[in-house]
Amino acid sequence: MRETLEKIKAEALEALSAPSANIEDLRIKYLGKKGELTAVLRGMGKLSAEERPVIGQLANDIRAEIEAKIEQMTAERRAREIEEKLEAEKLDVTIPGDKIAQGHFHPLSLVQRQLEEIFLGMGYSIVEGPEVELDYYNFQALNIPKDHPARDTQDTFYITENILLRSQTSPVQARTMEVQKPPIKIISPGRVYRSDAVDATHSPLFHQVEGLVVDKGITMGDLKGTLEMFAKTMFGEETKIRFRPHHFPFTEPSAEVDVSCFVCGGKGCRLCKGEGWIEILGAGMVHPNVLRMCGIDPEIYSGFAFGMGVERIAMLKYRIDDMRLLYENDVRFLNQF
Repeated sequence: MRETLEKIKAEALEALSAPSANIEDLRIKYLGKKGELTAVLRGMGKLSAEERPVIGQLANDIRAEIEAKIEQMTAERRAREIEEKLEAEKLDVTIPGDKIAQGHFHPLSLVQRQLEEIFLGMGYSIVEGPEVELDYYNFQALNIPKDHPARDTQDTFYITENILLRSQTSPVQARTMEVQKPPIKIISPGRVYRSDAVDATHSPLFHQVEGLVVDKGITMGDLKGTLEMFAKTMFGEETKIRFRPHHFPFTEPSAEVDVSCFVCGGKGCRLCKGEGWIEILGAGMVHPNVLRMCGIDPEIYSGFAFGMGVERIAMLKYRIDDMRLLYENDVRFLNQF
């Protein structure tokens, strides 16, 4: 039995030393419940009382040597694997890194942010409201009752008979006047919707920035001075403005506002179609009916309002001739900004 044990020891140590050895399989083969060493120990009952402790001690020593070899080989293999992994993952910090593409603001965002900065600089506050709006605030509170012909020019998307996608940001003005006492000085930027066919100058979704001022003694002169300051800041110090009479149901008197062409200086060119002036927004004094419906006494307070399309300002500023370019997300176009 001594020779058998020595033979098992020699075979086990040799097998474990092999580089390709499966250590777990060898552990089971020699030390497992059905392993070779265990099988030999089961035959110890046949030994004499004098041989039994000697062979038992030898068997324990051999088991300890095999276990020590297993631990040694396992540790060496683990250390080698870690070393190989570290070598494979070695990072050369002197190699130039990959360039990470950096995004930037969309041209519409650039223009809206500039508009906001201009009016914030004049003391206005930014107020936002829901895009899914009630018919009352989108039309009725703005002096456009049901069946009024002005609704035809602002045909929008109805969810129910009384709920719609807002066709302008003016409902924000009505909501503000209901809950805030004058003085009021706000702008309301945001998305608006109208049932327009898509072409070079129309879209069913576009953006507006509207302004409202209500206080005692507000006049048309205040409106003109405000819009002159806006035009000079946005288009250049040499820019002039002019008012043309117009009709809006929620303002009286009302005007279309033009700026002198900032390309030709008013002499006439392709951008202004030879006229020297470019229409950019609508404005006027808040209609007494609108003030009254919002709980403000028109005998005490007056105000002005104005509104402009962000897309129109962007197209003029960047000389874009097709609105669809702003929504197609063509990187070749957007990279110019």
